[in-house]
Amino acid sequence: MQQIEQILPLLSTPKKIVITTHHKPDGDAIGSSLGLYHFLRQYGHFPTVVSPSEIPDFLQWMPGIETVLNFEAETKVSVRIIEDADLIFCLDFSRMDRVKLLEPHLRNSAKTRILIDHHLNPETEAFEYGICNPEKSSTCEMVYDYIKSFGREDVWTTDVMQCLYTGLVTDTGSFRFPATTASVHEMAADFKRRNFDHTIIYENVFENDKESRLRLLGFALNERMDIFPEHHLGIITLSKADLEKFKAITGDTEGIVNYPLTIESVKVSVLLIERKDEIKLSFRSKGSIDVSAFARKHFNGGGHFNAAGGSSKDNMENTVAALKSLIFNGLI
Repeated sequence: MQQIEQILPLLSTPKKIVITTHHKPDGDAIGSSLGLYHFLRQYGHFPTVVSPSEIPDFLQWMPGIETVLNFEAETKVSVRIIEDADLIFCLDFSRMDRVKLLEPHLRNSAKTRILIDHHLNPETEAFEYGICNPEKSSTCEMVYDYIKSFGREDVWTTDVMQCLYTGLVTDTGSFRFPATTASVHEMAADFKRRNFDHTIIYENVFENDKESRLRLLGFALNERMDIFPEHHLGIITLSKADLEKFKAITGDTEGIVNYPLTIESVKVSVLLIERKDEIKLSFRSKGSIDVSAFARKHFNGGGHFNAAGGSSKDNMENTVAALKSLIFNGLI
């Protein structure tokens, strides 16, 4: 994988560009994708954002969201646009399997693929150009750095800043996670100096819940959370029936995994969600506990040191039993 700076000559003339991200995208995935989209349009390019799956409700306010294609729902037009593209930007995922059904179309494409990501263990051989820096707080921060490298002041529109700030604030947990470095605050300060209104992002992302999501959260904490203080562990399980009961949609379980970590004795939190054909696991940890390596070794996953994901093809009961056995025996 060549350095991302080397693609600059490829952008010297207008190009048809696809921007894509991981399955079940979050604030950083969509924020970085749309931030780059608005930037590239200013240079005369023709970008299209293709999401591997639907976008959660709490991101539907974002500028340009109406232009995003959902690959699962709009497969034919998405494939056609990918085949017709000159360049493909891959944001906020380091492995091709993170895009699910989009993977064969992306992997088999002869078009130039460019990676911008901050996860561990990138599949570098799948990308011609790019950068992967796990020390960065978010892919939005990395897109901000990339845009800055062009040296133009007129590109920092409200649309660009709103999109990038969304990923910055969601991936840093509102600036409280360890990845919140000085450069994160410098980016936020840069936006504020440009008269950026950050309250719009907080209102749309954090103060726009449906009643059903709040009731799902209460149910999860009251009925589905188990705490094992002697093992510094918190586990929350949500079955398909639970999700159906509260009419849960994409994005409604976002952030639930963080709640057990607010308990003094808990250093590792795991959220298990029953999907159609697998159990999805989300891991969070405090301090020096590496949940990324644990997820990668035992649950076909990965991610960040203190925040990772994985999956299991077994049922919920067996997956929870396996998880407890591993952690109770000190394998994390």
